[in-house]
Amino acid sequence: MSYAVGDTVQVRYATPPGHVRTPFYCRGHAGVVERVCGRFHNPEELAYGRAGEDLLTLYRVRFRQRDLWPDYSGPETDTVEIELYEHWLEQPR
Repeated sequence: MSYAVGDTVQVRYATPPGHVRTPFYCRGHAGVVERVCGRFHNPEELAYGRAGEDLLTLYRVRFRQRDLWPDYSGPETDTVEIELYEHWLEQPR
């Protein structure tokens, strides 16, 4: 599935074994696509010496810090941006 700047996406909540580039703290949370970074080989496959042949789109997704960390005491406008590959993203529930 392709996403565009401004789309709301949700990070899949999954805990696969092995090398995973998606931070645990953002899994299951929704954010907004800030940028489409391009298409790259799958780093989760490359980490094991495999070809990572299928190119995946990499997105920069912006999250409100309060959505990721409920006890966050900074300003409500504080955000964090995380680069996430398309196979980790889905439509929000």
